[in-house]
Amino acid sequence: MPVRLALAALLASIALGGTACGTGGVAKGGSAQSGKALFTAKCASCHTLGAAGASGKVGPNLDEAFAAMRGSGRSTHFEESTIKQVVADQVKYPAQRDEGVNMPANLVKGSEVDDVAAYVASVAGTQSSLAAAASGGTTQSTNGKTIFTSSCASCHTLAAAGTHGTVGPNLDQLKPAFARVKRQVINGGAIMPAFKGKLTDAQITAVAKYVAAHAGKK
Repeated sequence: MPVRLALAALLASIALGGTACGTGGVAKGGSAQSGKALFTAKCASCHTLGAAGASGKVGPNLDEAFAAMRGSGRSTHFEESTIKQVVADQVKYPAQRDEGVNMPANLVKGSEVDDVAAYVASVAGTQSSLAAAASGGTTQSTNGKTIFTSSCASCHTLAAAGTHGTVGPNLDQLKPAFARVKRQVINGGAIMPAFKGKLTDAQITAVAKYVAAHAGKK
């Protein structure tokens, strides 16, 4: 097996949960700018990636997963192209790790796969992204919709926010009251991480109000 493919397979196995079957085709092109928006909407609430302000704990920490590649001594192009291929394969063929916490298939499709892969490859494991993650990596906004989009969107469906996550409950169907949402955001539960200490009290209240006011009402 060529060195590049062997390294990609090793990274996929260790960093992303033991998958990347290598049958997804070669990742080509892709817009990192578009990929950032897609990552924020589809991936941020499950993965840590400091450059995106993402601090999800459900899936692998992408900065930690790819930091070693950045220090491999190989060219920047080699690093980014290899990471990009691993990410693209993982999006197309998600690892099946534990029942109930697997990454859903088809979070993005077509050219959007290359966009997300290009973005992650351009920032994951860089010194600036690692530093941002270490400082918290969370949004500073107190706007409920902004907080929801940044921290909750890839796991939950909420029509008012334009999100279609399937990892957690469909909030439009659940229609939770404010107190329930706030308690869940603070404490977490099942595979949902606790946001106490990651979001301020004002942010927790804002996102709980937003969900309670909009769930099932569009």
